Amino acid sequence: MAAAAAHQHIHEIETVALGAASRRDEVVSHSWRRCIETYRLDPSRACEAYILPEPRLREHRQRSEDLIRTARFGLETLHGQMAGQGYVLLLADALGVTVDFIGDPTFDNQLRRAGLYLGSEWSEPRAGTCAVGSCLATGEALCIHQSDHFDLTHTPLTCSAAPIYDTDGTLAAVLDISALRSPEAKISQNLVLHLVSATARRIELANLMASARGEWVIRFSRSPEFLDVDPDGAVSLDASGRVAGLTHAAQKLLAGAVGADWRDPGAVLGRPIGDFLQLGLDDLPDLTRDRPSESRLLAGRDGNRVFAHAIAPPRASPRALKPMPSALPPALADLSGGDPAMDTLLAKAARLARAPLSILLQGETGTGKEVLARAIHRSRGDAKPFVALNCAALPESLIEAELFGHAPSAFTGASAKGRAGLIEAANGGTLFLDEIGDMPLSLQSRLLRVLAEREIVPVGALKPIRLDLSVISASHRDLGALVRQGAFREDLFYRLNAATLRLPPLREREDLNWLIERLGGGAKLDPAARAALLRHSWPGNVRELRNALELGAALAEGGTIRLADLPEALSEAPAGPGPQTWPAPEPALTPEPALTPEPPEPSGRDEAETLRALLLACRWNVSEAARRLGCDRTTVHRRMRRLGLAQPQ
Repeated sequence: MAAAAAHQHIHEIETVALGAASRRDEVVSHSWRRCIETYRLDPSRACEAYILPEPRLREHRQRSEDLIRTARFGLETLHGQMAGQGYVLLLADALGVTVDFIGDPTFDNQLRRAGLYLGSEWSEPRAGTCAVGSCLATGEALCIHQSDHFDLTHTPLTCSAAPIYDTDGTLAAVLDISALRSPEAKISQNLVLHLVSATARRIELANLMASARGEWVIRFSRSPEFLDVDPDGAVSLDASGRVAGLTHAAQKLLAGAVGADWRDPGAVLGRPIGDFLQLGLDDLPDLTRDRPSESRLLAGRDGNRVFAHAIAPPRASPRALKPMPSALPPALADLSGGDPAMDTLLAKAARLARAPLSILLQGETGTGKEVLARAIHRSRGDAKPFVALNCAALPESLIEAELFGHAPSAFTGASAKGRAGLIEAANGGTLFLDEIGDMPLSLQSRLLRVLAEREIVPVGALKPIRLDLSVISASHRDLGALVRQGAFREDLFYRLNAATLRLPPLREREDLNWLIERLGGGAKLDPAARAALLRHSWPGNVRELRNALELGAALAEGGTIRLADLPEALSEAPAGPGPQTWPAPEPALTPEPALTPEPPEPSGRDEAETLRALLLACRWNVSEAARRLGCDRTTVHRRMRRLGLAQPQ
């Protein structure tokens, strides 16, 4: 780039970073600001392409071997479509490292110098604004064309990239098409961007179909003509009709149907498909190829419609599918007594434990977030350190020294020998940041840089320390809401929640009896005490249950816990469902009059009659009853069993 043009490019980046309006796409101007404010990159300092040493590249490729195998045919097909036009294809992992590559060997030297080569790292902290790095940062397909690039050495390139999401909703890789030279107009790359996006979508579909053997798969399309041959997205369902896996397009479709954030896989995974679409397990056979494509139309909860194609699992009855046993690591399997939501969450946790991703645990106070974090760590099968830090328990003045450590005599009162921080102590293992939502803003930027650079500089030190650790964070607060309020950094939020696991509250779990037996320490419960435990709403969740049982065991005489031994909040609880009232059902779809049950009196009989009336109004459609009650389908089933209700034959 000529000196004048280079000066103009640097000046434009600095001006945009100061908040000036830009002619660039919004994704480019946001990335420029991240490069300067978050990664502290200097636009005037050239940063040539970085190629990983062979041993490190081998590690990245080994971790991505399943994805490489699945994606290879898509890459070869796309390269054939672009043959002779000077484009090179890169498949980068979630850290921005190129793990597969197809290019013209005639230009090997030029491609290697430009970083369009196997082993190149294209993360934003390393390379600045670029297609792969910005795609990883935003989760969206995009084109970074010529002077959109932050670094001067990359401005001759044009690069179009699309994300590839795993079946658990996490961003697993980026598919990129780049060229050393191209026409000046960015619009010239629109077709290239479309082709790379379509190929990424097909790779996701292939990955889902390969991983969903033994499960129902529903494929979606906006066009009935392309439904069976080239769908837009797909979702797999477990035996109870819950979302077990999905593609990126399906994640957006389902999240949009209920107004949820598509960036949070936990808002969709593990939930019944009926929460998003007017669909139940019994409806799936009506969506197979036995019916014309144009008649297979589904309505979402938001009113939007989509064509659907259901694929039954091999050798399974089209009307029912028995649960498939899943082998979980003992540390994780020990956390559920058969609750469907917990089983789905633990299966996902077992897969995430093998991936180099940051995990965010969300859930109400007392649901067991640290217990789950330790179980994920133990399921990795090694004796590496697990270091926990409660970000809400330390004064702000101490958190920095606790996290980052300090050099000898770095400040007044500091140890003359220095001290390793908790992050360094966790090196090689797992760092658990509990109540991350309470971390002061002033430290969030330092933590972000640690996660991005994988190195730490202790307070008062000059030399960085390289890190190799897994990060699990947890909060009972809605971090997305904190981001919108300006109380939590958006870039740190997306760095921490590469994957999100949401623990269900105790009141929604079906394995309460199992938890009572497990936490009861072998003590017996008389019927009145057990009934009180089963009907309590447990605002303190598992922690409150454990405390109640420990108190009961301490006060029990003769080894049997009685109602009087339990906390007063339980012994005084009414026999009914407490302060909760049953919403009046909507009118039935049949000519029979709609039933409008009154809130139940504090007796099990009236509660049963109220629920029976609601189920009658819904024609015993449990999914519809759950929707009207505003609760989970499994919660209704649990109440039916407790009250002895069953659909008449």
